[in-house]
Amino acid sequence: MALDYEESKEKIVAALQKKQKTKSKFYYNDLTKILGCKPREGKKIVNQLVQEGVLEYWSSGSTSMYGLPGTGKQAGAEGED
Repeated sequence: MALDYEESKEKIVAALQKKQKTKSKFYYNDLTKILGCKPREGKKIVNQLVQEGVLEYWSSGSTSMYGLPGTGKQAGAEGED
């Protein structure tokens, strides 16, 4: 069963906003659990959300995470020179 993009977008944004007070970055597997799908099935949707700016990709070099743009402790520091 193919995932509906708009429905998936609403699910992810609502879930991340709900958890925003305690957590700002989420692992890819967290997003697929929200969607209720296997990791491979959610890849296209998550990538499209990043391309559209709905989600932002963050990497420390060894860990990759996703979050809503402008959230988290480093959001202010990343824009500084």
